[in-house]
Amino acid sequence: MPLLQYVCPSCGKQFDELVKKFDEKVVCPACRAEARRSYSGEMFSATGKPVKHCSGNCKTCSGCH
Repeated sequence: MPLLQYVCPSCGKQFDELVKKFDEKVVCPACRAEARRSYSGEMFSATGKPVKHCSGNCKTCSGCH
């Protein structure tokens, strides 16, 4: 069962929830409104290695974009 991040559009509370299914409806523990899944955190490439976060604005940029 995945631990997912959620945010409540009604009150703004951010929280983690252990869900059985990805499409499971989750309610906010503070106001009981339906929460939305928050997509944040590390991203991984197909090799499982973390993706580098580069703005492309630095002098040492190697053209990672």
